[in-house]
Amino acid sequence: MICPLDSSYKASLTREQFLFHEMRIVAKFMVDEKNESEITDIITKDNLFQYPTERMTVGMVRACYRRLNLLSSERLIRIVAEHPVEEAKQICLYAIMKDNRLVWDFMVTVIGEKYRNQDFSYGKLDLTSFFTRLQEQNEAIAGWSESTVKKLKSVLNRILRENDYLNDIKADHLNPIWLYPELENVIRTNGDQVALAAFNRLE
Repeated sequence: MICPLDSSYKASLTREQFLFHEMRIVAKFMVDEKNESEITDIITKDNLFQYPTERMTVGMVRACYRRLNLLSSERLIRIVAEHPVEEAKQICLYAIMKDNRLVWDFMVTVIGEKYRNQDFSYGKLDLTSFFTRLQEQNEAIAGWSESTVKKLKSVLNRILRENDYLNDIKADHLNPIWLYPELENVIRTNGDQVALAAFNRLE
């Protein structure tokens, strides 16, 4: 049950995290029909991300632009740019799932299975079991340092918190999630029905 667009696991999630604020900014420029180069120039020149270095800014613009394009929907990009935070964040979650196999697998095989089984319990054991399974199956992940895995666990938990799956990062249960209809339509159109469970929606 892998991410349909990329078969490799990347630890880049430690650097390219959820980036909601940045995604919102890039989406607004995409709605204005600016290309990646133009967006990068504007954001860098005005330091809109408030990052300490230009190199970091350029890298994050690239990540946001890539994720938004993976939505395959101008309508969803406009929602990220203009709609209420909760709806925009949910679309950004789908975008990062499309972009990063680790997030895809976690949301589908751990969180999705929880909702599918109506098991709302959640804790450190779920994350530990997820990474242990991946390390047994994948040589690249088996080679990741303990500190990298710890950071990735933290990022995944923060993604859940930012999208209201958890009340806080130490919560021991998942909240029910309501999938916005426009996002559901695009998920189905893109042939990603397997991802619906991650949003508490059965296929």
